[in-house]
Amino acid sequence: MLQFGISPRRWRRLGVRLFQVAALGLLATVAMPVQAADDRAVKTRVAPVYPEIAKRMRISGTVRVEATVDPDGKVIDVKTLSGSRALSPAAEDAVRKWRFAPGAAQATIDVEINFAL
Repeated sequence: MLQFGISPRRWRRLGVRLFQVAALGLLATVAMPVQAADDRAVKTRVAPVYPEIAKRMRISGTVRVEATVDPDGKVIDVKTLSGSRALSPAAEDAVRKWRFAPGAAQATIDVEINFAL
């Protein structure tokens, strides 16, 4: 039986593919972190100052920090999650000076700062 010029085998393959896409979409929705709703746009970014000792030692990489932002968008706390100990103070200092879009409540936002020579 051909409907619209498509064989039954092709219809089954399309049905299986549709099911796979729907399942993947459901998994992606469930896997999203709860924090995604609290992500706010950055209104003002301040670039980090590359530490002189890190430059001399040719240390580079990414530092991940967690910023706690109040409802007005001001950063009230910063904590390093991962990255070089030589670079983390500069990353924390820079993120403390950032400003985010206002929100309904206090939020915790992960930020990655990349240091490249």
